Amino acid sequence: MQRTNIANPAYFHKVVDCQYACPAHTPVPEYIRLIAQRRYGDAYMINWVSNVFPGILGRTCDRPCEPACRRGRVEESNAQDPEPVAICRLKRVAADMKEDVRARMPKVEPRNGKRVACVGAGPASLTVARDLAPLGYEVTVFDGEPKAGGFIRTQIPRFRLPESVIDEETGYILDLGVKFRGGERIDSMKALMDEGWDAIFVGCGAPRGRDLDVPGRQEAAASIHIGIDWLASVSFGHITRIGQRVIVLGGGNTAMDCCRSARRLGGTDVKVIVRSGFDEMKASPWEKEDAQHEGIPIINFHVPKEFVHENGKLVGMRFEIVRAEYDAEGRRKLVPTGEDDAFFECDEVLVAVGQENAFPWIERDCGIEFDKWGLPRLDRSSLQSTVPRVFFGGDAAFGPKNIIEAVAHGHEAAVSIDKLLHGEPVTHRPAPMTNLVSQKMGIHEWSYDNDTSNDLRYRVPWEKAERALASIRVEVELGFDAATAFKEAQRCLNCDVQTVFTEAACIECDACVDICPMDCITFTANGEEAELRTRLKAPALNLAQDLYVSGGLKTGRVMVKDEDVCLHCGLCAERCPTGAWDMQKFLLKTTPAGPGAREKRVAPQGVPA
Repeated sequence: MQRTNIANPAYFHKVVDCQYACPAHTPVPEYIRLIAQRRYGDAYMINWVSNVFPGILGRTCDRPCEPACRRGRVEESNAQDPEPVAICRLKRVAADMKEDVRARMPKVEPRNGKRVACVGAGPASLTVARDLAPLGYEVTVFDGEPKAGGFIRTQIPRFRLPESVIDEETGYILDLGVKFRGGERIDSMKALMDEGWDAIFVGCGAPRGRDLDVPGRQEAAASIHIGIDWLASVSFGHITRIGQRVIVLGGGNTAMDCCRSARRLGGTDVKVIVRSGFDEMKASPWEKEDAQHEGIPIINFHVPKEFVHENGKLVGMRFEIVRAEYDAEGRRKLVPTGEDDAFFECDEVLVAVGQENAFPWIERDCGIEFDKWGLPRLDRSSLQSTVPRVFFGGDAAFGPKNIIEAVAHGHEAAVSIDKLLHGEPVTHRPAPMTNLVSQKMGIHEWSYDNDTSNDLRYRVPWEKAERALASIRVEVELGFDAATAFKEAQRCLNCDVQTVFTEAACIECDACVDICPMDCITFTANGEEAELRTRLKAPALNLAQDLYVSGGLKTGRVMVKDEDVCLHCGLCAERCPTGAWDMQKFLLKTTPAGPGAREKRVAPQGVPA
């Protein structure tokens, strides 16, 4: 194998599993250390720069960082069910316990004469506004609802996300001089284009819920509701009660929000019924657990067959019972079991079987091309459409995803818009800013706490059930207190503090090999990667994680380190008699819109460089 090029930012970025998995590349270990130091405001601002909505995401994020967390791979004391650091809930700690951070928000530069329109006031559009407004752009956000937030405000129930948190975090962005035109729905792209905007960003989400066309749907329509529309009506107070017997169809997070909301609005017999198996449901595991914790059963492998009604009054649903069969390629097919159809009585049904994009307001002759699925044709890196000044992001770009993905799109689109309006190609993406800084404070001391905690993951306390289930607006999760937050933060393995090896200083004494608690380090003859992985002190089985390979040593051997299960404990560096090993903090920061993302320094007329 070739010597590892640790100067390449991608190498150590991949080692910081949580940050690598986060679409917005939030420097997770950095802010967790600050939480442990009770520097909550600093931790919040690190989050705010990258993910924009720490308080919102600290309650609602889909948490792609947590399945990637190294802690889940190395935890021995709970080997049957190892659990990652509670990254998402620690983010909430920073938001809930911070001081007033308004004075730390960016200063707005003088107007540069360029106008940007954002359609929809959801997380993607607000991220574009947050990135461009401080640079002097006049950003106007349009939304059909009176307050900003988009689906964050209309689809996520208040028992998961209090409205005060939405108001606070959307307010930080609007206070940057962003013009918000609430209650103003855009109904013509052509008309918007004719208004002379220099750039247009479409972040209107995937606003249409899929319906279910089975017998009885039309006759019993009064008692059958599309999930996302029903949640919006609940959010705005238009719906305040529901029948006692409720069936929720669907296996995603929207279905979980529907069933838990129905439980609070008077449903005493609420059940979720899905076509797939329980493990195949699209809902996040913790969302399913929360629903079951509140006494809501999830019935799987039932395919809707009929809405049963009597003279137009819904009385129940009939389902075909199926099982999953898989072909040689692993493709699933649902086949009937031959059992009698299942019948469940109900008063109302909430249909949450998926969402899809709807762009009736974008004329098909305006120059924006769409694919066969009705999605805009975009450059995936720049998010630019076939009309150069029109960009898409969030669910409107590639279909329904999640908030953090929408935020990532917003950052990328902001870079693209800024480059476009400075006469630069939008497909040339800026490299991230990185550095490596030694954490050495003495011969055997580091500027971070490298003592590995053996604690299991701490549980977030809940409001008492009788109070939580009595109101749609009582927040269920109470969040960590400061003491528990500190203990949970100590479970982080500081994956961004890298073990850096200097081969010229190595005397091949094998002291690091002897002391490594995870058998990560091997001194051996070089070879092809597949073969080399098999003869390390502990075989490196995770092919997704690269090996750290040194250049040739004095004996002709090489040092090979398996990054996959390293604890970043620093024992190798403490034991090394020559300082060949060092612990160096790696910081990756994606380049935001602005001068740092531009290649040129001479701007077009009227636009400052």
